[in-house]
Amino acid sequence: MRILHIIATLDPAAGGPVQSVRTLMSYTSIGYIGEVVTFDRPDSPFLKDLKFPVHPLGAEGATYGYTPKLIPWLKANQRRFDGIVVNGLWQFCGLGARLSAKGIKPYLVFSHGMLDPYFKKTFPLKHFKKAIYWYLAEYWVLKGAYRVLFTTAQEEKLARQSFALNDWTSQVVPYGSGGPPCTAEECLPSFFEQMPAMQGKRFLVYLGRIHRKKGVDLLVEAFARKAHLDPALELVIGGPDQQGWATDLQKIAETAGVSDRIHWPGMLEGRSKWGALYAAEAFILPSHQENFGIAVAEALSCSLPVLVSDQVNIAPEVVSDGIGLMEPDTLEGTEDLIERWIKVSPEERKGMRTRALQSFHTRYDSQETAKTVIALFEQAQQR
Repeated sequence: MRILHIIATLDPAAGGPVQSVRTLMSYTSIGYIGEVVTFDRPDSPFLKDLKFPVHPLGAEGATYGYTPKLIPWLKANQRRFDGIVVNGLWQFCGLGARLSAKGIKPYLVFSHGMLDPYFKKTFPLKHFKKAIYWYLAEYWVLKGAYRVLFTTAQEEKLARQSFALNDWTSQVVPYGSGGPPCTAEECLPSFFEQMPAMQGKRFLVYLGRIHRKKGVDLLVEAFARKAHLDPALELVIGGPDQQGWATDLQKIAETAGVSDRIHWPGMLEGRSKWGALYAAEAFILPSHQENFGIAVAEALSCSLPVLVSDQVNIAPEVVSDGIGLMEPDTLEGTEDLIERWIKVSPEERKGMRTRALQSFHTRYDSQETAKTVIALFEQAQQR
């Protein structure tokens, strides 16, 4: 089945949705033949050496991503595809798909957590601006979709709390990661080459954007307060610093006297990223809002226990599967995550590692996402 994805960017620094699209493109063996339209500049370095067709149209607006090229391109090319997948909201991707594909090709919309009421509560002015666009355009994009896709039942439930108009056909789909492309023995050297100071060290790892939504400040402050409980434990915080926030966080660590135990490698990619997950003791994510958390699934695929806040929508499964710990997304909660982990016995940690990989294969293997998308477009064709 030939499927077109529309996404604003394929830049890995943009987070989980990008990784999801890149992973889905790898499932040609099960008949998932994909191409991607983006608003990236054609000369963007991260588009080089991709193993699937990409059509970078460029964009005139850095935030909304408008380009007059999208609708003509879709009208000229959409008949080559069995269906279209729109990734994310609040950009021209969805409106362009609706205006060009309505009545011609079925399209799905992956909301990627962008309807979570967290944003309504935290950024009321932005929500007011979004509300105008919602009633004029975005709602009708979702209304016209064959399915609006959510990664958990909790995400689907929360999505209907953001706006009064919420009548669409939704479906919860499997979601996750493709897993590591290399063994521990193959990946570890790449990580230690980039981070030689971590050779032989025990550490917790955070991988993701250095962003306030992710609770990275809670992580730094909590580690500073609890580091004395385990003097051999260190912390790696890897990810792009899109808000220019890392310097302030590093000052917090320095003031607390733990700057030598918190490491900032920047964004870890490829084998270095997987090597970090193989080498770590546990993955930690104290996020204030996470509709899923691709990095959590990636950690599980490396048999790594996960320590998450209760605002990560798959946190209940983490607890029920016995693959990690959950606490509130507060400083005290993050402190408890670290302290509880330090107290977990070696035997129980070993059990968590075993169960982590089992949980990944049962719940979070993204090949099941590809199969579900194929099945949905097959259903749409039979209408």
